[in-house]
Amino acid sequence: MKGLKGVIGRVRGWRRGWHERSKLERIDLYTRVTLCSITWFFAVSWGLLPLGDALDEGPVAIALAGAFLAANIAQSVLSNRNVALAFDAYRGTAPFPPGRLRLPTALQVLMTGLLVALAAVGGVQEEGLVLLVLDLPVAFGIPYVLLVPVRRFLLQSAAFTAAVLALLAAVGVPGGLLFGAFVSLVVVVLLVLVSARPSVWSLSVMWQAEEARDMQAQLAVAEERLRFGRDMHDVLGRNLSVIALKSELAVELAQRGNPAAMDQMVEVQRIARASQQEVRDVVRGYREADLPTELMGAQGVLQAAGISVTVEGADGPAGIGAPAAVQAALGWVVRETATNVLRHGDPRHCWIRLARTRDAVVLEVENDGAGATRPLGGADGDDGGGSGLAGLRVRLGALGGSLGAGAVGDDLFRVTATVPLTARPDTNGRLAPSPEPSASPSVLPEER
Repeated sequence: MKGLKGVIGRVRGWRRGWHERSKLERIDLYTRVTLCSITWFFAVSWGLLPLGDALDEGPVAIALAGAFLAANIAQSVLSNRNVALAFDAYRGTAPFPPGRLRLPTALQVLMTGLLVALAAVGGVQEEGLVLLVLDLPVAFGIPYVLLVPVRRFLLQSAAFTAAVLALLAAVGVPGGLLFGAFVSLVVVVLLVLVSARPSVWSLSVMWQAEEARDMQAQLAVAEERLRFGRDMHDVLGRNLSVIALKSELAVELAQRGNPAAMDQMVEVQRIARASQQEVRDVVRGYREADLPTELMGAQGVLQAAGISVTVEGADGPAGIGAPAAVQAALGWVVRETATNVLRHGDPRHCWIRLARTRDAVVLEVENDGAGATRPLGGADGDDGGGSGLAGLRVRLGALGGSLGAGAVGDDLFRVTATVPLTARPDTNGRLAPSPEPSASPSVLPEER
């Protein structure tokens, strides 16, 4: 019973790990598993079935067949271990250690010799010889084709084919079987080439596109940091220079006993306080959420990450005509939900909708690619410290608004924020609910 529970736990862990991967990571894993599976498919079909003929041909044939099978299994294991390194080498992320090809090369030579010996003692029948030749270069060729140029791979494969045919002819294999072996080698070489090389090439292109999207997002963040730095420099640069000059002047006047030094220090104090207020204004403007700005920022960031964005209602009365306090509250919702769309799930499209009812403004943020994950942090998602959906609920609740989040169907996730039009800032400039009671705001229908 415990063993069964352990198996079920591992299966669930694999399923959870699969859903946590992005689409590109799934394609990457699928490609690697497919190439590794091809090796074992050939080993247990074309490479194993013909060896049954050796059981009726005496101990020498049985020993040769067993040695060929053992070498084939060892070659398949090494091939699977080298596929990941060959992937990295092809993409240019890490060099392939040259020493890892020595043992596979030795095994390839050994398997070729054992195949020729089996043909010499009659340990394999006519059709079986063709199948063994078909299996012979697969395990070695799949990782190797990713490490050398195509032309070099084809030339070396042609030389290998000529060597195998010459050895088989030397032990008396008839011409018809030699032709079949030739066709098998040509087919399997082309199969290895077209199955491994184009797959890894297309995967490499997709990884480069993904890295380019990540770079665009990083550049957008860096540009915003530079903008903030420029604003801070513009605010503080001149005032700090004036403070430094007046402080030096006050020191000189104080050393001379001139009472004007106190006037200079009073002026320094005034400029310092003014600078402090200007810094607060800059930071407040940077931290406050303005709805039109947040909509443009969310659209730009999501599109930079490869997610298409549709914004509806932002230019109508719901967006521009709403009070500033309402727009500020909804701006926080746009900022948080756009961030969580990037962090959760694997979305392809995001819809942002604004609508105005009789007494409230309703904002919907919806994305696909939800699957088994919670793209926007789930119903209870928060990061602590007032962030996440829980923090938004607190912020909107102070205004008499509400926030709802949940799955819509199998692949969609929707966040709906409702803020009454009577919400207004308090005396300190923070958002606060109106003391006047308001009717419960209606929400948009669930259907798009």
